[in-house]
Amino acid sequence: MRAVPDDGTAEGSMAGPVPDEVTELTGPRRTLDPGIQVVWVLKGVVPSLVLGGIVGVAFAVLPVGGAWLGAAVALVAFVLSAVLSVLRYRSWAYEVREDSLYLERGVITHVRTVAPYVRIQHVDASRGPIERAFGLASTVVYTAGSRGADVSIPGLSPADAEDLQARLKRLAIAAEGEDAV
Repeated sequence: MRAVPDDGTAEGSMAGPVPDEVTELTGPRRTLDPGIQVVWVLKGVVPSLVLGGIVGVAFAVLPVGGAWLGAAVALVAFVLSAVLSVLRYRSWAYEVREDSLYLERGVITHVRTVAPYVRIQHVDASRGPIERAFGLASTVVYTAGSRGADVSIPGLSPADAEDLQARLKRLAIAAEGEDAV
C-alpha cells in the first residue's frame, strides 16, 4: 500500500488523488439548501412589479379597466414566481460521481447534465449580494466545450460551496493531470 501525502497526490507522483481517494471525494445525490427558495422568490419580485406597472399604466390610459389591473397582474406574477421557486427547488439535485459531476434540474424542461472531470477547466465558489444575505453560495463549474458550457450549483452553504470546489478540482486533476485546473 502506498503512502498518500496530505496534498492528495501519490508519493512521488504529480497525477492527483489515488483511486481510493477518488472514491472518498464522491458522494450521494444531494439537494440544495431550502433557503434558496427565498432567494429565488425575491428575485421574482422585481419582474412582477415591472410587469404589474406596465399593465397598470396601459390599462389606466385605456377606457377599459383601470390601474388596479396592474396590481392584480403583479400579484399573480409574484404568486406564480413563488410557486415556480418551490417547484424549481424540488427538482434540483446533484451528485459527485467517480468520473463526472451529474446535475438534474428543471420544472418545465427537465435537464440532466453530465460534466466529465476531464472537461472541467476551473471551478469557482461565488456569493452574490442576495445569497450573502441568506448565508448561501454557489459553485460554478466551467467546462471545455461550446459557449454556455458552464454549470452552476446554487443554494449551498459557503462551506459546502468551497468544499465542492476543492473536491471537483482534485477530481479534475486526478482525471487529467496536474494542469487540469
